[in-house]
Amino acid sequence: MNGPELQEHARARVQELPGAHLEHPFGPEWEVFKVVEKVFMLMTFSTGEPIVILKADPEESKALQDEHEDITPGYHMNKKHWITLHPSGDLSASLVEDLVTESYLRVVDNLPRAKRPVDPATFGQGTQ
Repeated sequence: MNGPELQEHARARVQELPGAHLEHPFGPEWEVFKVVEKVFMLMTFSTGEPIVILKADPEESKALQDEHEDITPGYHMNKKHWITLHPSGDLSASLVEDLVTESYLRVVDNLPRAKRPVDPATFGQGTQ
């Protein structure tokens, strides 16, 4: 998947996530996606390539990095809790969408129950 496709798939998935919204707190070159004011995804071209940065479980993050050369530790983020997706043919659209959803749900799960736009335990299982 090339860079514009990578970011396009990630952006399209965000549009399907309840309560998710886009901000530009670091200028126009950074797209910052939040749910209830907590960041779950960033996108930029500032590295010279279009990348997507997502929150991830530390153990899953390591496995993903071992399996995909186009997944690296989070650019300008905590390397243990964030990953960066780089454009190439290695990452499928479904994997990108799943990783965006996982990042969103990790953030939602840490929100106070009253502020959660979805129940992270049942989201995507037809109960929402």
